[in-house]
Amino acid sequence: MSTAQPAAGEPGAAEPGRLADLLAEFADLEQQLADPAIHADQARARTVGRRYAELTPVHRVATELAAARADLAAARELVAEDPAFAGEVATLAARVPELEERLAALLAPRDPQDPKDVILEIKAGEGGAESALFAGDLLRMYLRYAERHGWATEVIDSQESDLGGVKNVALAIKTRRTPDGGHGVWSRLKWEGGVHRVQRVPVTESAGRIHTSAAGVLVAPEAEEVEVTIDPNDLRIDVYRSSGPGGQSVNTTDSAVRITHLPTGMVVSCQNEKSQLQNREQAMRILRSRLLAIAQQEADAAASDARKAQVRTVDRSERIRTYNFPQNRITDHRINYTAYHLDLAMDGDLDGVLDALAEADRRARMAGVPALSRQ
Repeated sequence: MSTAQPAAGEPGAAEPGRLADLLAEFADLEQQLADPAIHADQARARTVGRRYAELTPVHRVATELAAARADLAAARELVAEDPAFAGEVATLAARVPELEERLAALLAPRDPQDPKDVILEIKAGEGGAESALFAGDLLRMYLRYAERHGWATEVIDSQESDLGGVKNVALAIKTRRTPDGGHGVWSRLKWEGGVHRVQRVPVTESAGRIHTSAAGVLVAPEAEEVEVTIDPNDLRIDVYRSSGPGGQSVNTTDSAVRITHLPTGMVVSCQNEKSQLQNREQAMRILRSRLLAIAQQEADAAASDARKAQVRTVDRSERIRTYNFPQNRITDHRINYTAYHLDLAMDGDLDGVLDALAEADRRARMAGVPALSRQ
């Protein structure tokens, strides 16, 4: 296996040792996956598989770069004897910098949570019934985006509003296989946490006036049980009877569950499932992911308050993005992104704005400045 060491002054030259370490790790992971014994531990096999998929592009581009450099050196020797090789020299001389740039991008610091699945929560805020309707529109937007990417979705818990919107909803979004190159659901949807503002004529508005309302989105990488230890003594668990729109009884037993994490004051409720045990398990999934997100960001001094700042209040003045229906405009205020295809975005075509956010973050990381804020 070639290590494709860059020359001084070339992209990636500052960290040839890191590249060698990553390629050595790739080889070790390859050996582990070839051992049938690893599949006896599904959690371990999944972890190794995800890391292997994450490093595969590094190995591939490094191998291509090493071959291109070797071919270029050989072509330059041959052209001295036969000018017919001049065209090949020009082609390879152009390809090497392209591969160096691709490798430098792959070696840039990245979010270690990128391969993970997510739990995404949407909460209605200012605007009353219109906010709940918009929260429902956001839910459909994310469901359609997930469908476009072949991801699996699961509504963990939801509370509907009277007019067909949602007061709040928790949604699990998962890849159906090991994420290619480590680009899991989190790598795409981590930018969505914050206040989303809508400007449109509500269905409840008879005079045709444009109203502004907001909904809050919370997004966290889904935690596995081994990643977060929760002391049962730190939990207060209450059960109650589920109810739907208009106060109609959904269940005749106390199957809904509310879990309070006493050290943080965090409260999670679930009532979608028919059994108390199922609702408790779903609530614990949400709680683990929230606690993991907080722990990770507290470990990073530059982003210690990021999770809390995603939605301090669902106030339209704190918006990260605006959806203007009269102008068919979507604007992300963090990177001054504006496009006039809101109708397509609401139908799940979010790649334009998410690509722009990812590119802004990539440039920040490669420049060695703090990563793009997710608020």
